[in-house]
Amino acid sequence: MSRIASVLLPMPLPEAFDYAEPDGLDLSIGDHVAVPLGPRVIRGVVVALRDGTGGNRPLKAIQGRLDDPPLPPGVLAFIAWAARYSVDLPGWPLAMALRGLRHPPPKPDKVLVLTGTQPARMTPARLKVLAAAEGVKLSSAALASAAGVSAGVVKGLVDEGVLAVDYVEPERGLPRPDLSLPPRDLNPGQAACVAVMKEMLDAGGFQAALLDGVTGSGKTEVYLEAVAAALEDPKAQILVLLPEIALTQAVLARFEQRFGALPAEWHSGVSPPRRRQVWEAVASGDARIVVGARSALFLPFRKLRLIVVDEEHDSSFKQEEGFIYHARDLAVARAKIEGASVLLASATPSLESLFNAQAGRYRWLRLSARHGAAQLPDIDLIDMRQTPPEPGRWLSPPLIKAMAVTLQRGEQAMLFLNRRGYAPLVLCKACGEKMKSPDTDSWLVEHRYTGRLVCHLTGFSMKKPEACPHCGAKDSLVSIGPGVERVEEEARHIFPDARIAVFSSDTVMDAEAARTLVASMAAGEIDILVATQAAAKGHNFPNLTLVGVVDADLSLRGGDLRAGERTFQLLAQAAGRAGRHEKPGRALLQTYSPEHAVMQALKAQDRDAFVEAEMAMRQDAGLPPYGRLAAVIASGPDAAALDAYVDALAAVIPNAEGVEVFGPADAPLALVRGRRRKRFLVRAERNVDLQGFMAAWRARAKVPNSVRVVIDIDPYSFL
Repeated sequence: MSRIASVLLPMPLPEAFDYAEPDGLDLSIGDHVAVPLGPRVIRGVVVALRDGTGGNRPLKAIQGRLDDPPLPPGVLAFIAWAARYSVDLPGWPLAMALRGLRHPPPKPDKVLVLTGTQPARMTPARLKVLAAAEGVKLSSAALASAAGVSAGVVKGLVDEGVLAVDYVEPERGLPRPDLSLPPRDLNPGQAACVAVMKEMLDAGGFQAALLDGVTGSGKTEVYLEAVAAALEDPKAQILVLLPEIALTQAVLARFEQRFGALPAEWHSGVSPPRRRQVWEAVASGDARIVVGARSALFLPFRKLRLIVVDEEHDSSFKQEEGFIYHARDLAVARAKIEGASVLLASATPSLESLFNAQAGRYRWLRLSARHGAAQLPDIDLIDMRQTPPEPGRWLSPPLIKAMAVTLQRGEQAMLFLNRRGYAPLVLCKACGEKMKSPDTDSWLVEHRYTGRLVCHLTGFSMKKPEACPHCGAKDSLVSIGPGVERVEEEARHIFPDARIAVFSSDTVMDAEAARTLVASMAAGEIDILVATQAAAKGHNFPNLTLVGVVDADLSLRGGDLRAGERTFQLLAQAAGRAGRHEKPGRALLQTYSPEHAVMQALKAQDRDAFVEAEMAMRQDAGLPPYGRLAAVIASGPDAAALDAYVDALAAVIPNAEGVEVFGPADAPLALVRGRRRKRFLVRAERNVDLQGFMAAWRARAKVPNSVRVVIDIDPYSFL
């Protein structure tokens, strides 16, 4: 054998496997190959090649090279880094990088062409078809439409042989951005930020910046001009990451206005054949700009010059299942590996990013005022202890009065509640039984639109029963607490003539639905928008002047270590939807804790004071960004076996300075899909090799077959 190829497989395996390179194959690192694995033949990627002379063990041979663009060196280095950082198997990030190749390429389009044969009988309708088909290739439906005839006329000509079926490959190219189009006028603050970005791009190599601008300050215009500067390199590629699919359409429209062409999209709402096209276009360099969700980080860019992470603070960038990672952190790492620039943008930056900006690791670009004549909205607190809503209602008198005034002026209002469905809890008033998902501690959420009870954790769904399943009492199930559907019901009762819509992942299920609803709101076709966080960021509604937060205390509850930060970010973003144009805006926050530091900071719009207090608390506790966290979540169907494993794991904790381990303890959601769950929480000083500690610890205890162990570096969920 001439050479040995180390082939990494997109599977949960700890390392690459060695295979023999057949004579004449002449492989290169990054090539896609077909290799035998047991009885199967699967795809893998060559990650190393070495001389095989003198090898003392027989190796299976690679069966062949696959006809797909090889993965660039930067992608392979990023895959290896991501696996080490996440303390996970390298096959997982490789599977992410190959996701686009799981789908077949688009099928050829079926079209009709003239054969030269004349029909036996000519009619006016047939003449129209022949004229429309001259020199073009159209589908049957398109030809009938162009000729203004029925589909039967076209079919008759096909049956007679006048028209024949042909197949053409769909257009695979992507429109090229037009750099000659003029940018929007920038104010001095925006122009200064753009100048810094151009300086970074001209300098080359890895550079990082935090674009810290209040809501409505024009951050998108800044990064659009940074993209334009990067595109001056004719081979440069740009990646823009967004936290929500609902935001994609508005951002795509801005890119189309600026560059005369839509960027490539990459998210779960894109059809599988189109995802294959985008993957191939990225690999070939034809896709100059990609706008996508967190998984777009793993696309095979050939020359990545700039990564933009919009709404960088958003917790949606954290992948919680499968391969666990935070897209913001990995975006910075990928930019460093590729020698590219990265721009993190937010009106409410994460404390980690602010810490890096304050320390000088990131350039700190600040926009402190709204663009043009728009002003930041006034924020007031409604003390629900002093002015409670009517029994069984959720909107307080001051909020209802403000909504009435807003509607009388012909302006729009948004009611914000980050809770889907009609009610978060359904219980029996006869026996007190709480409706839960089978084999899971999660409560079932009532969705009155569909008449079903849904588990938002596992996806379980059932029709709402007429009698309590526990005690059999009829008509005893009552809904506790509000969701957006219940708030909409109340708003319709109070304002029967208002046009009301709900914006949540239950009502806006794909990009097209999001585009339609956002366009309706922007056009003034909706008076009151009841929304979850899907509408609380990034959207620009010119006539929206009032935002009412129904339950401002919601995200402060529970054991989330980032509760204060998340609440401030979410409510500041929601309030920031108001008054983004000439008309002044106002936000009203309903709270039972108006004295809470977060509420007072929001009312005063004093982010710096909040950040300073939160940073001091984190520093005292050694929490991020002053320390590091990791979690170990062990789960299994057998409680005794799970307890035995976590006890064994606790007994072999490595002795390391600067590391504290808490647990094991039952997870707050101790049962999910029939599996019991236990958690450890690890806190480490910043100078500790946390990944090395976690890898060494995991290796010390053998994991039973029935137990599943997950390591989460920098956890965001503590359930």
